[in-house]
Amino acid sequence: MRFWKPKFDYICLDIKIIFMETIRTTYTGQLRTEAIHVQSGNKLITDAPTDNHGKGETFSPTDLLATSLASCIFTIMGIKAEASGFNIDGATAKTWKIMSENPRRVAEVKIEFDFSMCELNDKHKKILQGLVKVSPVPLSLHPETIQNVSIKF
Repeated sequence: MRFWKPKFDYICLDIKIIFMETIRTTYTGQLRTEAIHVQSGNKLITDAPTDNHGKGETFSPTDLLATSLASCIFTIMGIKAEASGFNIDGATAKTWKIMSENPRRVAEVKIEFDFSMCELNDKHKKILQGLVKVSPVPLSLHPETIQNVSIKF
């Protein structure tokens, strides 16, 4: 009997990399989790919010969803800024998470980016504006989740 063997071993290696464990999460009790970033060993604690039986002492899982949206957009902007020869260091973002009930979910994330402390020309501003909807997290959210993003220059 003859078995099929892939022609290119590196294709199989790429697939293995894609499926490597990224985060290891433990439920520690009292509506709290501890997540460890496997590659770096950094830890992140989540806590249920006070409006959902929790203590609200740290980020809730849905807070992290909203944070991920802002951080992802910032990261892609930073990559493009570096590649294009300009700097966005010191830029800030304010983020609001709006929940809905029945089902309980994140209905909207509002983000106000502020680049007023950065020296940007019109070309730089246009580049940054074009990246808001094309970063991985914005593209991964459910279409019914409203992404209300504004940029101040």
